[in-house]
Amino acid sequence: MYHSWLDRWDERRAERGDEVKKPTDFALETELAFPGSGRPAGIEAFCKLAEQAVEDPTYFDDPGNNDLVVEREGEWVKFPSGISTDVAENNLVWAKVTESRLFDKALVVFHHWNASARYQQIANFFSRRGITVVEMALPYHFERSRSGAEYADYMLSPNLGRTVQSFRQAVRDGRMLIRWLKGQGYKEISVLGMSLGSWVAGLIAAHDKTVSKAALFLTAGSLADMVWTGRATRTICESLQPAIELGDLRRAWGPLNLVNHAHHLARDNLELKVVLAKRDKVVLPELSERLIQGLKDAGAEPSILKLNCGHYSLSMPPYIVSAGQSVARLLKPGP
Repeated sequence: MYHSWLDRWDERRAERGDEVKKPTDFALETELAFPGSGRPAGIEAFCKLAEQAVEDPTYFDDPGNNDLVVEREGEWVKFPSGISTDVAENNLVWAKVTESRLFDKALVVFHHWNASARYQQIANFFSRRGITVVEMALPYHFERSRSGAEYADYMLSPNLGRTVQSFRQAVRDGRMLIRWLKGQGYKEISVLGMSLGSWVAGLIAAHDKTVSKAALFLTAGSLADMVWTGRATRTICESLQPAIELGDLRRAWGPLNLVNHAHHLARDNLELKVVLAKRDKVVLPELSERLIQGLKDAGAEPSILKLNCGHYSLSMPPYIVSAGQSVARLLKPGP
């Protein structure tokens, strides 16, 4: 009875999200994903470039600008993005800092798609445990939102190139933020990603060896499969299905598939925590299981927590309490 109510609650929450989402046109825009590619035509050319990006160890690199200028005012920091887009607001990265009583451990948090507020309760929970929490706005969210947009339609959309660019921008910006934190004296940097943010956190953890711990909530490997099957992405799928086969979408978004980076996530100095919802209709459990198997095949030993709730109801007690406590154990400061 309770779980039937929980499922209905999740569905009502999903329906509220549908109210602002509108179908947009399928597009390649290859140059956005792969600058300097010369605007090749066709999905096959896009997929070949994507396959090259998967093998390119520098594709998600921090630009490494020595002249990075980070401005701080109170609990807010901002700096220029590592990628320039045609939306001026999106080109300035904002992050909120919740300081802890200690000064050597920081947790960088990446929120879910279309988040309406930052995670103040999560930030307070970890800061009270000696961990400074830094919540970075993903592209086209919060202060980076596109003027007139009702939701973050440029972050995830049937525009294949812009979607890849947005994730690449998020990863680069996150790595620049981590570099700044290291320069501020933080010795241990961890990342936490929620839903869509878990792809960003996972890609950062895979490619940035200064990250020692990663917690991925409501995650999977293939972004293509998540969008194709997920409850929250129906309007995107409606635009994709007449224009592209799922197999080609998997290839096109291959750089964003965490399974393709599993060998990096399996490195010895990285601890992984994966938190899943057994009743998830947004990120289907079978997709999450594919990621877990991919990680294990690569030699990783992730700690897995499976909760009997849905995607949205993870935010409710007792589920969020269990999730928070499990991550607190992962991040527990030493003596």
